[in-house]
Amino acid sequence: QVQLLESGGGLVQPGGSLRLSCAASGSFLGINAMGWYRQAPGKQRELVARLINGGSANYADSGKGRFTISRDNAKNTVSLEMNSLKPEDTAVYYCNAAVLYHSGSVLRTNDYWGQGTQVTVSS
Repeated sequence: QVQLLESGGGLVQPGGSLRLSCAASGSFLGINAMGWYRQAPGKQRELVARLINGGSANYADSGKGRFTISRDNAKNTVSLEMNSLKPEDTAVYYCNAAVLYHSGSVLRTNDYWGQGTQVTVSS
């Protein structure tokens, strides 16, 4: 089983910064991708940023130029640095990991989610 433990989040004023961190633990073959999603009240969960092994970062348009995602593959952690925060960034932020497993001779992934951390941007 895989557990994702998130930290960071909280209340910040518009224009402020926050850093979210997530650590994966448990027994698993490896992690193909890690990222962050968010869900605001009354809205669907949406991608914020994601990093795939050997690939570049993928950002939602809303966070480009303001958010930076980073991974430490050795420690199975992912972080999200958020700057110039806006009230519309208010949401519950979820860490996601695409964890590798063998299905016969094929490598597949299962998605795991953290419990979510609240980010509120308000004056």
